Amino acid sequence: MRDLTIGMSHARKAKTVGLRFGRAAAGFLLWTASAAHAAGTATELRIQGPGQAPQLFFACCDKGMAAAQKLLGDPAVIAQLKALHAGLAVALPSFDPQHAALVRALNAAGIPVIAGIQVPEDGPYVNAGDIPQTRAAVAAFESWTAQNGLRWQAVGLDIEPNFAELGRLRQHPWQLTRLLLSRYFDRGRVMRARAAYAELIRQLQQRGFEVQTDQLPLIVAERTEHSTVLERLLGIVDVRGNLEALMLYTSYAPKDVGAGIIAALGPGAQAIAVGSTEGPRGIALDWNEFSRDVLVAAHFTRTVGVYNLEGCVQQGFLPRLEAMDWKQTVVIPAGELEKARRREALACALVWLGTWLPAIMAVFALAGLLWWGRGRRARHEPA
Repeated sequence: MRDLTIGMSHARKAKTVGLRFGRAAAGFLLWTASAAHAAGTATELRIQGPGQAPQLFFACCDKGMAAAQKLLGDPAVIAQLKALHAGLAVALPSFDPQHAALVRALNAAGIPVIAGIQVPEDGPYVNAGDIPQTRAAVAAFESWTAQNGLRWQAVGLDIEPNFAELGRLRQHPWQLTRLLLSRYFDRGRVMRARAAYAELIRQLQQRGFEVQTDQLPLIVAERTEHSTVLERLLGIVDVRGNLEALMLYTSYAPKDVGAGIIAALGPGAQAIAVGSTEGPRGIALDWNEFSRDVLVAAHFTRTVGVYNLEGCVQQGFLPRLEAMDWKQTVVIPAGELEKARRREALACALVWLGTWLPAIMAVFALAGLLWWGRGRRARHEPA
């Protein structure tokens, strides 16, 4: 009787898993079919500018203190920022008197400033692997702010993978594989990271700071599929503050995608960051690309971030932004829009596959065992 009860329990569990997997698979197939149809029937998209300049925030000052002092010590740059009513997201690799003086000067000029919290081991971003370091950096930031009487528009948390770690491990494929496998099955790490960063954000808000989180566009596919697979593998953290900015940098996307990625993901974004305006030829956006991206982003959100101020100054973008017609229309070709939608569909498909991979492997393994058992019984049955 006990064996029968256990067998029925296992059968019920198997049925439940099978039904869940079947519903997920059916939903996935229907979703990919509709996405493919939508992508295949894309037409050009005409996007109207907002009619007025958005709230612009330029990231800056991640090239060292000497470069930052030279950049922000230029009266023409400060005057142009004030004319644009723009703010700055200032990278803070350390909390020293030089950075305090820099921020005080911006406060005196009436320029809104976002504090870009950095962890020395990771650089400008934070993630699931540096929670203690981020806590320490935030505590040091609060103390330094109080001691120097600094004013902030918000505290910025740029959430990205530890690219330095992943880059090092690329030279050692077995170590990288072992790391990713251990992370794949460690769901607790995701929950601990979410709870830790949510608490850190809550504490900052209770102390009077607004918090802005910057996220990679991959987070959209993760949320669409209700998954944590990318959080587990890459160490990113799905957590929000007062405002979330999606980093939709077309400079790193294929040229045949262009602003299609902003049009595809913009409707769901609270804020959008565009870029990059600095880098080697072929990477940095030129004026036509940059103005297109800013206009498209401003169509969807009131707050637009720009990476970075240094590139905008070098290319003379600030005066051109002052004179820009914010009512003009941007035309996104059908091909760009279609490719952007296909890339997003592919991202969702890969996240879905990564989420259900153990179940898929279990189904195939079970099918293989059943086939092998059936063949074995057939060979031993009397003729």
